[in-house]
Amino acid sequence: MAYFGDALSHSALLGIALGLAIGAAPHFTIVIVCAAIALALSFLEGQRSLAIDTLLGIMAHGALAGGLVALSFVQGARLDLMAYLFGDILAVTWGEVTWIYAGVAAGLVILTLVWRQLLAVTVHEDLARAEGIRVGLVRAAFMLLIAIVIAVAMRVVGALLVTALLIIPAAAARRRAGSPEGMAVRAALTGLFAAIAGIGASYLWDSPAGPSVVVAAVLIFVLSLALPRRI
Repeated sequence: MAYFGDALSHSALLGIALGLAIGAAPHFTIVIVCAAIALALSFLEGQRSLAIDTLLGIMAHGALAGGLVALSFVQGARLDLMAYLFGDILAVTWGEVTWIYAGVAAGLVILTLVWRQLLAVTVHEDLARAEGIRVGLVRAAFMLLIAIVIAVAMRVVGALLVTALLIIPAAAARRRAGSPEGMAVRAALTGLFAAIAGIGASYLWDSPAGPSVVVAAVLIFVLSLALPRRI
């Protein structure tokens, strides 16, 4: 599911274009568009003519290109294009900070509700279905969770880099985690440390904040490879 998040993050530009076009808050239109793309991918996943990685590639880059084209027709959007692609933490307003807190709270609620079912589906989907777990509903909730995370993080790291923070902290945490819950906590702390280090580096060396956060996450991952794997 890692590059499923990548496809959704690229489609977020369509949500921004929609929000700017109709005068709505882009945060809400991003979630709506991402949810629609997620449903479309779920539907297309059932067909047998194309592999899922092919579909993800088509949807991700098609949505990215479509979003860029759509933004070019919205007056004034071109000035913020780099911020949408790579993030700009200095441009985040207090209203957006409030939205971030609300999105985090909603995401934690969803994750708490589906955590056990999500673990079961991850370990063995057919067995989870046999145990009565509604796999489709769990997947839909997980997709909604990804859409919320992308909408929250996009202003900070941008559409092109948000996938890195979905993957790298979890990869760094996996080697030392003794349980799925421990891995989730370690991944969250890794993301926190990467954000602090990246923003600090951006302040010291005047580097772009979003890419600096991702570079910090990569360095933490490389350092984690030097530690022995927990058995």
